[in-house]
Amino acid sequence: MTHYSACPHDCPSTCALEVEKIDDNTIGKIRGASEHTYTAGVICSKVARYHERIHHPDRLTKPLRRTGDKGSGQFSPISWDDALDEVAENLLRAEQHHGSESVWPYYYAGTMGLVMRDGINRLRHAKRYSGMYSTICVTLAWNGFKAGMGRLAGVDPREMAQSDLIIIWGTNAASTQINVMTHALKARRERGAKIVVIDTYRNATAKQADVFFCVRPGTDGALACALMHVLFRDGKADRDYLQEFTDCPKTLETHLASRDPAWAEQISGVPASQIETLASMIGSTPKTFFRLGYGFARQRNGAANMHAALSIAAVAGSWRYEGGGAFHNNNDIYHWDKTVIEGLDRLDSGVRVLDQSRIGAVLTGDPRDLGDGPPVSALFIQNTNPMSVAPDLNRVHKGFAREDLFVCVHEQFLTETAQMADIVLPATMFLEHDDLYQAGGHQHITLGPRIVNPPEGCRSNHEVICALAKRLGASHPGFDMSPRELIDRTLCDSGWGSLDNLEEKRWIDCQPEFRDAHYLDGFAHADGRFHFSPDWNALVPHGFGPADTVMPNLPDHWNVIEEANSEMPYRLVTAPARHYLNSTFTQTPTSKRRQRRPSAMLHPDDARDLKIANGDTIRLGNLRGEIQIGAEVIETAQRGVVIVESIWPNHAFAGGKGINVLTGADPVAPVGGAAFHDNRVWIQRTTS
Repeated sequence: MTHYSACPHDCPSTCALEVEKIDDNTIGKIRGASEHTYTAGVICSKVARYHERIHHPDRLTKPLRRTGDKGSGQFSPISWDDALDEVAENLLRAEQHHGSESVWPYYYAGTMGLVMRDGINRLRHAKRYSGMYSTICVTLAWNGFKAGMGRLAGVDPREMAQSDLIIIWGTNAASTQINVMTHALKARRERGAKIVVIDTYRNATAKQADVFFCVRPGTDGALACALMHVLFRDGKADRDYLQEFTDCPKTLETHLASRDPAWAEQISGVPASQIETLASMIGSTPKTFFRLGYGFARQRNGAANMHAALSIAAVAGSWRYEGGGAFHNNNDIYHWDKTVIEGLDRLDSGVRVLDQSRIGAVLTGDPRDLGDGPPVSALFIQNTNPMSVAPDLNRVHKGFAREDLFVCVHEQFLTETAQMADIVLPATMFLEHDDLYQAGGHQHITLGPRIVNPPEGCRSNHEVICALAKRLGASHPGFDMSPRELIDRTLCDSGWGSLDNLEEKRWIDCQPEFRDAHYLDGFAHADGRFHFSPDWNALVPHGFGPADTVMPNLPDHWNVIEEANSEMPYRLVTAPARHYLNSTFTQTPTSKRRQRRPSAMLHPDDARDLKIANGDTIRLGNLRGEIQIGAEVIETAQRGVVIVESIWPNHAFAGGKGINVLTGADPVAPVGGAAFHDNRVWIQRTTS
């Protein structure tokens, strides 16, 4: 029997799924829902193999209490009641000794379901625990987009199929957002559209492109400026559109006069002749679609780079046309009222908020993060694995090793974070509970119903949070509601009808009308114009970006990245992988087999200079630490740049330390975020 659901994982595609149910406890094959107009029957290979994950023999099915040293992996089974009692006792003890802000509920995107992901905030607000500012993934890209547009929403992504030129910039869609390629390839097949890919190495998406532009990490703004320079210079800028819909076109044109292709070549590494070619393509193709990805969220100048790339569509007037304009994420079209899910009616704005990306600094007591508040003495973690995925990993490990820190982890597997816990609670997977999903990469709300029973002993996030609330004396109507009741209430409060309506339809298409999506009645700023000159200070929340930073007032190359130097002459990009998703799927057999092992991709000329052969073990290092990893000498890398795909478990590396040892957690302008791909490193061959 076939049932419908949605992929719960941290990917904007949020694919609609057809799930084969074999019996009440077992699933078979998972396919993309063919009737869904965005998913269109296509899903990634890792989710298609989900039976390997949900039925994995190593799933956690019993609560565990630590019996050995932290990180030893020594645990003994305990009952659910004893486990929950012990967690509640430790949270109450932390509260009594240091105040409620000493408890930090910590979560992220292990599920994107609104009930199971965000319900932890209801406990946070009811108890006045420390808040969490989510900065690990989207902050830079989202703010760069909103700086120009006024809101986070673009054209219908299905319009790629109506485009004549599709520019995929800053995302390896063939590996990480496969449905982007579904619609792009349809345009090429049916319309003869050209696909252009701009990225830091020739990845799987670049290999499918008609034209590939290899840009040095963190220099996308220079390339964008040169493209706009040529559009103005050659009379290809849409001056009527600029006059009607943008804030300062003449000022921009003057500013760009000195930012020609030769200038951009020196910064970006993209030959001036190629820049001229791409600008000519854009200028002669009204239906140009800019698909801007999360690569912009990984550089210290990422917000400025996103804004610069986004500005090209306004200069060219691409927004006028079906199949033209730009898209990054549709978050702002859903207008959710999550009061009952998150307990927003209990939110106290006076409670401190801690930066998610700064967990290492927080746990090691950095006063810049803790402020005047107490140390964090208790962590309750759901849906994330910071011992692997957080930046500045050496500091994270040091923080988790504190003997005075109580940690409870609610998880599906004994992850590296779970191994540092005092109490581990076994969690359900998405097909074992009810939840509600919104897409970022398209425009649908999708129901994810419970399809099979969880293994005996596993409980959902919602069950655990409600059970803890009872023991902690926390009150809110949401604690007394079932997931289905929360879904129904949230849909109704947000103007999307009832749960019954969603169950009948399976998904709701929330795409705004053409004129709204293309901003033909004005952009979302108060003046109705696209802003080439953004008010970076208007973005919130304040206080999380670097102090006293002045960002560019017009599109530009903003040179705040970690440039290579004589001590660390290489740039490191920690790109996503095809068969892993952050630290998810690192347990499944087929994904492990196909990813093989951690490797650092080096250009042959760099390898020759370093006397490194393919397969050698090498060391990568910087001021934050060092790791050991295998070398992969490959033509698809560019000189001076080393690529490491995926967040492998720390134990997969020879020295027991993973890639995020090398990534920085310093907050990035304008309002915080982590720059995972913006690192300089040295490279050494290990001696036998």
